[in-house]
Amino acid sequence: MTLLAYFAEGQASERELSDAFAALHDASLESAPVPEVDWVARFREGFRPLRAGGFRILPAWRAPAGAGRRSSAKSPRVRTLIVEPGRAFGTGTHESTRLCLRALELLAARGPLDRVLDLGPGTGILAIAARRLGCGRVTAVDIDPEALASASHHARLNRARLALVLGDGGRAFVPASFDLVLANVTTSLLLERASEIAGLLAPMGAAVLAGLLESDLPPVLAAYRNLGRLEVLSEGEWAAVIAARRP
Repeated sequence: MTLLAYFAEGQASERELSDAFAALHDASLESAPVPEVDWVARFREGFRPLRAGGFRILPAWRAPAGAGRRSSAKSPRVRTLIVEPGRAFGTGTHESTRLCLRALELLAARGPLDRVLDLGPGTGILAIAARRLGCGRVTAVDIDPEALASASHHARLNRARLALVLGDGGRAFVPASFDLVLANVTTSLLLERASEIAGLLAPMGAAVLAGLLESDLPPVLAAYRNLGRLEVLSEGEWAAVIAARRP
């Protein structure tokens, strides 16, 4: 077995690493050069326009003038999202993002959504999609200033009005104040913050829980079972859960 690990320059010396692995008598340590690669440029080379449900996702460098408006002139039911890959997660290429977009469309079709909160927005693509679907007040909160900068950039690209908050999850918000909470994070966070996320929902509110594998569903479903109806969406090995409060 080979373990490949990356460290920032000066973060760990070869001596420190040797001492750390000393208990593994058969292990050998070997340093390797890390090539200088512009990963954003590399990603751009292979990123093409794609469809996710009723959304058309366009890279910023291929978006025609006016593409950031609410819908396409030729196909008013196709809503365009413009993305510019960077360090923040959320370009529509990952299954968890596409599952959230599907869940958003399902919920918007069932009734109007006014107050929406996106926990950990990354690029802000889900918050922007919520605005495209007619959601009234959309707030995105992240503990990482770089993620908020990316969400702000994408809001401008898409001509979408978002409220951006620097904070730790839902702790800065009044309980029971959102019709919809989007949480495309990690399974560990979904479990750790289950009561916090549930507490944010208005009496008829719903949460979209994503970023989990199908194998992670049992503990997540158990953690949110008291909310009421739980609906599972899946794509490949990834899953998302729509958790809706009981009437």
